[in-house]
Amino acid sequence: MARIDDELAYTRDKRVLSLETNAAWQILHGVLAFGRDFTVEHQGRTVKVVDYLLQGGTLRGWDPELLTVGDPPHTTARLLLAPGTKAGQGHPDQWLAVLAQCDLPPEQPVRIGEAEIPFRELIDQMLRDVHRNVDREYSWTLIAATWYYPTTHTWQAGDGKEWSIERLVEIELEQELAESACGGTHRLIGLAMALDRRKRDGQPIDGVWREAREVIDRAAKRARELQNADGSFSTEYFVRPAQHPDLKEHLGATGHTLEFLAVSQPPDVLAEPWVRRAANRLVHLFHVTRSVPLECGALYHAAHGLVLYRQRVAGTSPTDGQGT
Repeated sequence: MARIDDELAYTRDKRVLSLETNAAWQILHGVLAFGRDFTVEHQGRTVKVVDYLLQGGTLRGWDPELLTVGDPPHTTARLLLAPGTKAGQGHPDQWLAVLAQCDLPPEQPVRIGEAEIPFRELIDQMLRDVHRNVDREYSWTLIAATWYYPTTHTWQAGDGKEWSIERLVEIELEQELAESACGGTHRLIGLAMALDRRKRDGQPIDGVWREAREVIDRAAKRARELQNADGSFSTEYFVRPAQHPDLKEHLGATGHTLEFLAVSQPPDVLAEPWVRRAANRLVHLFHVTRSVPLECGALYHAAHGLVLYRQRVAGTSPTDGQGT
């Protein structure tokens, strides 16, 4: 685990991001990997970026829109999309999913302009807005929703219809993994996290939940079948064997796939030699690309994969005892 810790520490501490130079796309991917204590530079100081945003700080690509809803009326907000910009939110509910994984308390105040809104209210507005998701991409919605609500949760959305977490799972299962972002790994992660909440709540794994489990298991088996001889995972994800001449492509594919496995598989599977070889290969890719500018989405998803892998196998976080 020492090599994993070394590469994660280098990525966290030496690949420095700043509020002046970087945007939400880069910075919030860093938060995904390293949590609420992830720091960035701001006007010559080091700041914890999650706390900075919660306290009303501004950041290019962090675009909240204040709303008045309900009876009696109250103030809430939604986070606007900016797909394809590599600055703003690229997928529906992506930023809320990242913040949820920081384990923010439901009543955590979020300052937006002059308003102060409990974080749970942002989650509730996300759920009211599910009908606005024209691409039917609910991967991040599932992550955020099941962090705070049981899988039996239902609600009335802005279209006046009753929705449920189970319905979001059904819609996700209808989508093609190969046509989805990052080979479908994000859809699989959303399904796996929802399924984990279902199991923790003691609810039956039947119907769509059994189907979700089967989809996850098939993908994990396929990742192993398509694994390259050097331990990396296929750059065509779950479709066919593939190796790309660009090491950055390998880091992105192996990182996303390991992240999915770390979320979805039990510790005994993660300790098997084939997964260990993938983790070792990913550590090597981090090391040999230290001096290379990397796309932050791929970089930090790979880092998150290593963080989760280490936690699930060793039972500790790479930052335990470091005060970071």
